[in-house]
Parts: sequence; structure tokens; C-alpha cells
Amino acid sequence: MKKIKIYYGQPYPLGASVREGGINFSMVNSSTEECGIIFYRKGIEQKERIIIDRNHRVGNICCVFIEGITINDYEYNFFIGNKIFVDPYAKKIVGNEKWRSGELVRPALRGGFDSNSFDWEGTVPLQTPYDESIMYCLNIRSYTKHFSSKVKKKGTFEGLMEKLPYLKELGINAIELMPAYEFEECEWDDEETIAKSRTIEYQVDHIDEELVLDQDPPKAKRLNCWGYKEAYYFAPKASYAASGNPCNEFKRMVREFHKNGIEIIMQFYFPDYIKQGYILEIVKYWVMEYHIDGVHLKGMRLPITLIATEPLLANTKIMCEDFYLHEIYKDSEKPSQKTLGYYRDEFMFDIRKFLKGDQGMLKSFQYHMKNFNAKCGIINYITNYYGFTLHDLVSYDKKHNDANGENNTDGTNNNFSWNCGVEGPSRKMAIVGLRHKQMKNALTLLFTAQATPLLLAGDEFGNSQNGNNNCYCQDNETGWVDWRGLVRNSDIFEYTKQLIAFRKKHSVLHLNTNLSMLDRYGYGYPDISYHGEEAWKVQLDGYNRHIGIMYCGKNKDNDKGDHIYIAYNMHWETHRFALPSIANYEWTLVAGTVENSVTFNEDRSAEYIDIKPRSISILIGEKVPQKEALPKQANNKKNNRKGR
Repeated sequence: MKKIKIYYGQPYPLGASVREGGINFSMVNSSTEECGIIFYRKGIEQKERIIIDRNHRVGNICCVFIEGITINDYEYNFFIGNKIFVDPYAKKIVGNEKWRSGELVRPALRGGFDSNSFDWEGTVPLQTPYDESIMYCLNIRSYTKHFSSKVKKKGTFEGLMEKLPYLKELGINAIELMPAYEFEECEWDDEETIAKSRTIEYQVDHIDEELVLDQDPPKAKRLNCWGYKEAYYFAPKASYAASGNPCNEFKRMVREFHKNGIEIIMQFYFPDYIKQGYILEIVKYWVMEYHIDGVHLKGMRLPITLIATEPLLANTKIMCEDFYLHEIYKDSEKPSQKTLGYYRDEFMFDIRKFLKGDQGMLKSFQYHMKNFNAKCGIINYITNYYGFTLHDLVSYDKKHNDANGENNTDGTNNNFSWNCGVEGPSRKMAIVGLRHKQMKNALTLLFTAQATPLLLAGDEFGNSQNGNNNCYCQDNETGWVDWRGLVRNSDIFEYTKQLIAFRKKHSVLHLNTNLSMLDRYGYGYPDISYHGEEAWKVQLDGYNRHIGIMYCGKNKDNDKGDHIYIAYNMHWETHRFALPSIANYEWTLVAGTVENSVTFNEDRSAEYIDIKPRSISILIGEKVPQKEALPKQANNKKNNRKGR
């Protein structure tokens, strides 16, 4: 190692921070044991230990500024006493660049350095409101790893960038990434033993490097493709980077998506023992350093009030299962911009029950289709990474997780699915047709509900996981998205694009205020009304499974009213809906999951529509063209000429 110079450092930020002239190192040590830094020369098994003495200590933080370290030549770890561990604030992790699977020796991980130099080319986070967001959840590796993805850099951030034209064609404007920070995909035999030796300050693994070298290395017992475990939260996952530079490649991905109007939202999972101040620092770092648009936080002990009231995050989406709005917004206080978002399973469970025709679901259906909160967003989804894909939701009654090696005990048993008459694959055209219709029904229910829709990647073309509802360990064709579905189920893909475009065009389907059931726009009709087999008379009896909803909004392209009528029939019998009459408008069928017929009166105004079993139809009101009458004198002259 070159001759280095050591100066007094700054306690914050913790970890290693590259600055002009050197690197600031800061670590927590609440013990009286000696601590410091171990430097490793790249490519050489040479290491040098630098002790941080008590003169470089502020409280329990030990910090030094070091000159003479070239970031491209060295890696580092911290030590306290005889324990060596990876810096939990490391901005880059070295040693896990290659995706690992099978019985492999646990890698020796070290901290790396990121220069922080990047040209954002003027791009900034997009701040898309929840009511305009259309989200899309995916796993970086599984999304493009299958040969059918036809990307050059499969399973990487670069590979996702190659799919930008497709994502724009689909119409989504926000990507939710499953964990894309550094985690060890291999789960080890000694995982529990190591977990018990975590430090109080960091909650990280303590590994005695010398001791490990003298023992038989632990073997990987299982692959964890998803990363919902303790991790190195400040570093992008190295094996997701095709370029070998995960920090730079992740930034390029965010920049290119922002240029194309698509947000990047990061999932983070925190075990219960992770300290809350640490979580806040992680979120702030990713927002500042990587320009992400939002976070979806998962875990039981999350400092949501702390994060939601942090001024730095005032324009960042913060989504999680629960939070206390009364702690964040006092009394009638409302945010100028919604940042919080409820991410719950209620919509998924209730709409699945309605989809398969369960009794007594109409009132729940009504609630979810207009659900709104003035202080936060609401995320709706019918499928997510945990559970069946959309195709499997209509193809399996039970989970089929035997390949996971846990005797089919893992994964949820509460799927609320229906296989349409046959468990698994079927060649019967009637079964295949019904499944396609049910998938379209589910998509229609998702994209016509008021709150923010979230689509699971691959559902738009019927991707299947063969009935496995917990593919966390399936790094293979079961867990990867199979893009051949674009051809096999092209009708579903085209229908999904049509639905997304329709939702975007009609703002009454995604308002930023609550539907009032009043004539808020002055067009003579309430903004939302419910109908049954008779217009204006809804039938909510428990045995009913059909309902009509009419929306009356303001057309964003002109001052005319925007009228939409959607007839939902999840019953296995046909139902006739009388269409409400709208002055100077006539109903036109624009979309549906099957061809349903409209019956017209003598004046060509729509009278009623017959909705076939398990189907949905969407109609819009179009202005009746006014016929221009000829002046009487001109008519008389014309008649006189005919008479001659």
C-alpha cells in the first residue's frame, strides 16, 4: 500500500464516502474493543489493517479521513476486536458479481467504492400523482432471463432497459422493482448461527475471516431469487449489472426510464431487528443518489411516521401495508401532494371472490371500485409476486409448490382461485376460452377501479408458473417470464393495452377526488350511479352477481360530458341490463370481454344490453349529431322543380 495520511474524519454519513482528496470512513463501535479498517489490494491477497484510535471518536462513532487510497485498486472491510465484517453502509459490494446457484462456497464479500460521478442529463424524479399512475411489478432477473425475452443482456438492469419500447407500448408509467439491492441469493447452512452474532449497532453478519478459512466452508442449502432477507441495502445488486458497474448501470436505467416518462419504485424488506434510523438513512440515500421515485417498504417494524414526515421525502412515493395517518397529518390537514400509499391485499382477495362468482360480494365490489382516501393513495392489484399469476389464478384451484422442496407447505393456501373446470393445462377449447375471458374480466376489474392499478409482469399475456404460487427459489423457466405468451395469448395483450389506453383517456375512471354520487359537473347526472336489470335500480341481494355502473365526468378534450356505462356480470347466467337514457347522447359499445349485443329502439337509441355469463361490457355515450333542417322556402322550390 502506498504511503497514506490519516486525518480527523466526519461522523456522518456512516460508511465510506469518496470525497475530493480522499475517503472518509465512519463506523459505529459501542464497545471498548479496538476497531478499524482492513484494506485489500485488488487481485492480491494482501491486506493492511488500520486502527482507528480513540482520538478519532465522536460518541460511539469512529471516523477518519484517509488520503492515498485509490478507489479502483482497493476494497475494504471493518473490524471490531477479532470480528471482521462488511460495512453495512457500503455503496458497492465486491465478491457477489456472479449470480450463484447450487452447492457453492460462501463468497468472501468486501466493500467497494463508488465515485458518485454521473451525468443525469437534466432528468429528475417524475412525481406522477397516484391517480395517474399505472404500476408494473417485476423482478430484474426473472423478467428477461428466459431465452424468449430476446434481449442481449438477460437478467440485468441493461436487459430491462432493452424492454423500454415494449413497456411504453403497453402503457404503464411506473415500474416497481422487487429487491434490486445487494443480497446473497444463496441461503447457507450456518445462516441461523451467523444471525445470532449480529452487532447491536448495525444488525449485520460478523464473520471472523481467519476462523472461516480454517473450517469447512458452509454449503448453500437453497436459492433465494427474490431477496426478502437481510441485505446490503446501500448497494445495487452486482449480479444484476451487465456492465460490471452496478452503481452506474442502475443510474443509467433510472435516467432512461425517466426520459420515457416511467417512474422507478424500489421495494425494501427489513427484518424486525433492523433499526429504524438505519431504515430512514437507506431511503434517503436511494432518493438522493439514485433519483428513485418511490419506495415500497415491507416489514413489521417500519418507521413510517419518521419517513413520511422527513422533508427530504416530501415528493417521494412511500408505500406500505399500514401507517397512522393521524400521526402524520393533524386533524383536517391534507398533504399538498400525496406521498403515502396503502399497499394492501383487500382488493385482491375481494375482487378474486367476485371474479369467480362467490355469493354476497356486490357491496364489497362497490366499495373497492370507488375506494378513495384524501390523504394517501391506494394501490390495487389482483395478482402479485406472492401467489398465482393471472393465468394460474384461472387455471388452478390449489398451489403446486412441490418443486420448492418444502413438501408443498410453503406459499399461501388462500388463493381464492377457480380453475374453470380442469386443474392445470387443458386442450379443451371451452376451458381455454373461459380462462381467457376470466383473465380479461380480471384485467377489466383492475383498470376500471378508481385507485392506482398495479399489474404483475407477464399477466398482460398470460404468463404461467405452472401452479407454483411461491417461486422464490425457482431460478428457471418456472420462475422466469416466458415471452412466448405474447404470441400464444396475443388477444389478452391487445386487450390489456386497450384497457390502459381507455383508462388514461377517461379521467372519470381515475379522479383525484372522491366520487360523490352528485351532479358535480352540471351535466344532469351524478358522477357515479348504480344500476341493475332496471336503470337506476341497483340489486344488491346476496345472491346477485351482476351490476351496472354509470360514470358522468368532464371530457378532458372538450367541455362535453364524458359518460361511461360498464355492465359487470360474474354470474353463470345471462342478464339483461336496461341502459339509462342520456339526453342528446347515445350509447356505443367500445370494449368487452365477449361480444355482447345491444338492442336499440326505433329511434336508434340503445334500450338494453344482454350480458352473457361471466362477462363485462363497456359503453360510452356519444353526442347525437344534430340534423340541419333546410329552410322552408328552399324546400318549396325544390318540390316545385320536382313537380314540373
